[in-house]
Amino acid sequence: MHRFLRAIGFSGLKKSQLDELIKDIIEHPDMEKLAIDSDGSEFSEITQMFNDRFGITVCGQYQDSNLFSMDYYYPVFMGQEISTDEQVDIERHAGNESYAGICDEMRLGVTLIFYLQNVADYLNQRAVYGISLKNVTTTLSAFSLGGKIILPIGKNEEQIRNTEKNRRNHNHLMAAARDGDEEAIESLTLEDIDLYSMISKRVEKEDVFSIVESYFMPYGIESDQYSILGQIMDMETSHNRLTNETILFMKVNSNDLIFDICMNEKDLIGVPEVGRRFKGNIWMQGKINFLD
Repeated sequence: MHRFLRAIGFSGLKKSQLDELIKDIIEHPDMEKLAIDSDGSEFSEITQMFNDRFGITVCGQYQDSNLFSMDYYYPVFMGQEISTDEQVDIERHAGNESYAGICDEMRLGVTLIFYLQNVADYLNQRAVYGISLKNVTTTLSAFSLGGKIILPIGKNEEQIRNTEKNRRNHNHLMAAARDGDEEAIESLTLEDIDLYSMISKRVEKEDVFSIVESYFMPYGIESDQYSILGQIMDMETSHNRLTNETILFMKVNSNDLIFDICMNEKDLIGVPEVGRRFKGNIWMQGKINFLD
């Protein structure tokens, strides 16, 4: 059983109930897309929504008898805005016809890897235009199975302006360093040394979360999962139409990367409000937006 089903309101689902649920999704889909997979076989992507923004996608093939053979399934959550316009590379997973998106997002300082949601769209685009994905944007979304709410760091207007200025300068240096600028690489190295020195002194007398405003770093052994700390920009409460469990949607800014998080209300510690911070582990998904 997929462990992130809990995040969309199926916390009490049993294996026998899951089998019936998958059968119902196949027989009564809200969306279905077809494509030709990497082996030349027909690939079908079937989705049933349990809310306007989340559902379960089942992928597989139709057999000669017109019976559907499931390859895999996963919960899906729809993001609402473009998170990045960086070039994306797509790699197929070894075990089945699922894919990971990979991009060098300079705001994060790490390679961003996410689970691709719209596989059928990608396969159809690849069949027509080839594997190049230069003219695309990506809408990111994430699931979380646990997190907590942390109060924001108090700042005056001048501190906010200085933070924004430093962030722009840092992004400019990251872009230059990626192009091989040695001066930019040296400046970033010195910046890291100064930052480490400052944190080492302050952490002796202050809590680390009053120093570190935001972070985004890989978590565990799966490449598309991350540990994050970010500011809540917007939030809403919704429900799973089938189980009526309460689900939280939070728009989070982590290291200047903006994306939506979906999680079960019972898995969050604290009261989420705009301006406060969310700290937790996430599974990142992404939808490729193909531009004309």
